Amino acid sequence: MQRLFALILMLTPLASLAAPVSYNLQSDRSEVGFVYTLSGAQNRGSMPVRSAQIAIDLDQFSNSSADVTVDVTRARTGLIFATEALKANSVLNASAHPTIRFQSTAIRPDNPRNLSAGGKIDGLLTIRGVTRPVTLNAAVFRQQGTADGDLSQLSFRISGAVRRSDFGASGYSDLVNDVIQLDIAARVVRAQ
Repeated sequence: MQRLFALILMLTPLASLAAPVSYNLQSDRSEVGFVYTLSGAQNRGSMPVRSAQIAIDLDQFSNSSADVTVDVTRARTGLIFATEALKANSVLNASAHPTIRFQSTAIRPDNPRNLSAGGKIDGLLTIRGVTRPVTLNAAVFRQQGTADGDLSQLSFRISGAVRRSDFGASGYSDLVNDVIQLDIAARVVRAQ
C-alpha cells in the first residue's frame, strides 16, 4: 500500500505537466473569414473576434478546448449593401444577436504525433440564438519565424461549412447561397 501511495505521489507532478496551457489570440493577426455566393459569384467577408478562451494540450491534443465569440456588428463583406443585408433581421439580426459563439466539445487529431496533419474540431455553434453541432477541419503549426521546438506561438487554419438556414438566417435566399464556407486563420501566443 505504501508503494502504491509513493507511486501516485511520483506520478502526480507528471500529470500536472500534461494539463492544457492557455493561449491568447493575436486579434490583429487573425481573421474569421467566410466565403458566400452572391448571384453566382463568390465573395469573401470577415468578422472580428470579440473574445477567445483557448487551452491547448500539446501532449494530448484531445484535451484542448476553444470558446470563441465573434462580433457580428463589425462584420464586413467587401460590399456595402451585402454587409448591411448580412446584419439585417432576416439574416444575422445583429441588433438582437450581436455575437456568434463557437464552443468546442471534442478535438480529434488525424495523427496525434503530427498536429500539422490536421484533425477535426466538434463543437456547438450559436447563430441568432440557435445552437447546432458542427464539425470543422483544423491544423496547427508553429508560427513562421519561430525556432524548432518553440511552441509559444502557434497558427491554426480552420475550415468548414454551415447552412445559414439551419440557424434561421435565411433572408435573401434568392440571391445568396445557403451554404457558407468558413476560412479562419488564427494565431495564438502562450499566456504568461
